[in-house]
Amino acid sequence: MTASQLRESRQGELWRHLAQVNDPELDEPVTEMGFIERAEIAYNGDVEVDFRLPTYWCSPNFAFLMLEDIRVALEALSWSPHFRIALHDHMFADEVNQGVASGKSFAEIFGSLAENTDLEPLREKFRRKAFQRRQEAVILFLRGTDATDSAIVNATLANLDARALNAGDLAGPILRYREALLARWPALSSHDLAITNWDGAVIEEQDLPSHLANLRSVRINMEFNGAICRGLKTTRYKEMEVIDGEPTLVDFIVGRVPARCGQPHTTSN
Repeated sequence: MTASQLRESRQGELWRHLAQVNDPELDEPVTEMGFIERAEIAYNGDVEVDFRLPTYWCSPNFAFLMLEDIRVALEALSWSPHFRIALHDHMFADEVNQGVASGKSFAEIFGSLAENTDLEPLREKFRRKAFQRRQEAVILFLRGTDATDSAIVNATLANLDARALNAGDLAGPILRYREALLARWPALSSHDLAITNWDGAVIEEQDLPSHLANLRSVRINMEFNGAICRGLKTTRYKEMEVIDGEPTLVDFIVGRVPARCGQPHTTSN
């Protein structure tokens, strides 16, 4: 392998690892959220990653969770490089960058500045929401393949794996849910039920519609928050986008969408 091929291979590996890091609140890759501004590999193999969030005052615990996960992702790179992660344009950028670089915990970085320095309950809350959002996606996927509600609530992990194999390139929802499922229940066997609630309780066939409605509310809330995050970041860095000619959230934020029904359009600062 030439030096150029090695560099290209490593660059691809770097972005694949970064794509596995999710915004914990939204369960969406930080790469797709546009939070990774730069990820480069020097000729000596060292890695530099620049990271930005939608606002200057984004919650420092969210920033810390993502940067900590990025650090773990970089530590897993095959060539074990030295790396630098830099959070930019944030009110606690210096504290977070220095703390993450030195391997400090959130409590060690912020001490008395944080009301609650134990981030594990927050992580657990986000894991539950991610599990629920992914479960809704896989249930809707199964319904789209004409699976009955009875078949869905009685599906085993082996059933899901078979569905994923048959779905080919469309197996994304199943694979993402499978990841969350095994993270929640590492000892799950191929014969165990795959569609349960977060606590592992069985979902009865007649209860699936109401269960699905609850999952939908979780997903809508997460999608709304995601749209706000994208809009704020886009507005902050002046990256205006148009999707299929329709206004995006940023157009509403900066006041580019005219009022409807003849009402005057106003914006507030």
